Order: sequence, then C-alpha cells, then structure tokens
Amino acid sequence: MDEKKIVLTTAGSREEAQQIARALVERRLAACVSLVGPIESIYRWKEGVESAPEWLLIIKTTAAAFPGVRGAIGELHSYELPECLLIPIEDGSPAYLRWIAENVGGTGLKT
Repeated sequence: MDEKKIVLTTAGSREEAQQIARALVERRLAACVSLVGPIESIYRWKEGVESAPEWLLIIKTTAAAFPGVRGAIGELHSYELPECLLIPIEDGSPAYLRWIAENVGGTGLKT
C-alpha cells in the first residue's frame, strides 16, 4: 500500500478552492479535499507584510500522486507562488487509509 499523505494549500476565494478541490478529486489525485475558511493569512511578500483572507485546502492523497497534485496546483492556482506542503500521515484508521488508497490513481477498485 502506498504511503498516505496530506497536502496543504490555500486559495484566495471559496470558488477557487472549490475548483482546485474538484479537479484534484476528479483527476484521482486526491481521495478527498476538505475546505476550511475563510481564514486570515499574514505573510511576508515582496519586502512587505501582507494580510489576506484565504481558504485552506486539506488534501488527502498518496506519495505516488504527489507530483500530480503539485503540478495541478501550479496549473490551476491564481497565485504567483502557491503554497504546496506535503505532510506524512504516520498512522490512522486502517479502513480510512485503505479508502484513500482505493480512490487515488488507478480505477478506484479494491485491491
């Protein structure tokens, strides 16, 4: 079974977050994407400190699918430099982890 991962990214609007989330799931790059927001992000950008409302995407995927997730975020995102952070899942519900594996890549059939 492939290593399960969480990927985090943010989007500047709910609509953009939904578009990215739907594309990732439709392309079988993610089993599920949870949207959280709006949140406020405070960050350094081009010699200044900025603040902006954003939507956080919590993407459930696999290590093998991560290059595709990263590529899709780069393709679909409006930001010049979109966040794309890979976080390992060390443990979890065996049934849920199996569900991730069954719904990322391939045909979604149980193995």
